[in-house]
Amino acid sequence: MRKINVLEFVSLDGVIEAPGYPEEDTSGPPWWIRMHSDPISSAAVKKQMDMPVDLLLGRRTFDLWAQFWPQHNDIWPGVNSATKYVASNTVTSHEWQPSVFLNGDIAKKIAELKQQEGPDLHVYGSANLVQTLMKHDLVDAFWLKIFPITLGGEKRLFAEGTIPAAFKVTESTVTSKGVIFVNYERAGAVQTRSL
Repeated sequence: MRKINVLEFVSLDGVIEAPGYPEEDTSGPPWWIRMHSDPISSAAVKKQMDMPVDLLLGRRTFDLWAQFWPQHNDIWPGVNSATKYVASNTVTSHEWQPSVFLNGDIAKKIAELKQQEGPDLHVYGSANLVQTLMKHDLVDAFWLKIFPITLGGEKRLFAEGTIPAAFKVTESTVTSKGVIFVNYERAGAVQTRSL
């Protein structure tokens, strides 16, 4: 069975935005990740990029990545060879391969995909898809990079799709620039105690 790991760059106020090139995401300030880079964060990101995974992406994230990553194979070779599962009701094919397009009942199709053999599925960006995954209890872990900034944007990691769930920390580190890299793995239901 495959796991779904959601990897996000997130601000202190819970905003997820693309931290890449200026035209990638125009909803907030561009390139904010660059000023927080150090050897610790570079090593942590490289470790995640070197894992054998398939990708699960929303259509908008896929469109942005398809413009960028095929020309930058030297940075992340695995992104081009990984199977890219794309949630889209409008796109059915693309030249960036291998790609598989999921439409219709996305949650059901992703639940079935999790039951298949293969590498874990990593979700980057894809704000709307992440809300669907959370709503249907399909997220196995959140691998977050929490930056010491507030962005005030609209795309929140934990928004309307959030359900009550417990998590445990499986890995964490703090960089010299104050970025918290933390992996939260699903740990069942929220436990309560009466007073």
